[in-house]
Amino acid sequence: MSTFLLEIVTPERKVYAEQVDMISVKGTEGELGILPNHIPLVTALKVAPVIIKQSGKQHYLAVNGGFLEVRKDKVVILAESAELPEQIDVIRANEAKTRAEQRLNSKQDAIDFKRAELALQRAMNRINVSGKS
Repeated sequence: MSTFLLEIVTPERKVYAEQVDMISVKGTEGELGILPNHIPLVTALKVAPVIIKQSGKQHYLAVNGGFLEVRKDKVVILAESAELPEQIDVIRANEAKTRAEQRLNSKQDAIDFKRAELALQRAMNRINVSGKS
């Protein structure tokens, strides 16, 4: 079966670099499934898990926004942050979720709702991926 190289890179480090069979991501325009020999494209990514299919198994990574670039021979995800399930601190993610929910539920005018919503999305993404290890 044909494979392609998937690289997931953050500003701090290369999180993932392996040959894979397929990936599934959530772009700003909808969900995408990328197989070998996919047409080249670039798209922005939502805060969502990246599902990797490799040798008949599924793996998950928590990717918190960024861009996906499909090239002829590889796919590169430039992410704001990305974590493997075993790297996620679930206690910290739950605390972040609680803080974001409290900010969203407070009726203060000074709350930046967009920022609080993004914090909640990131926390939920991390919690969901941590349960799929």
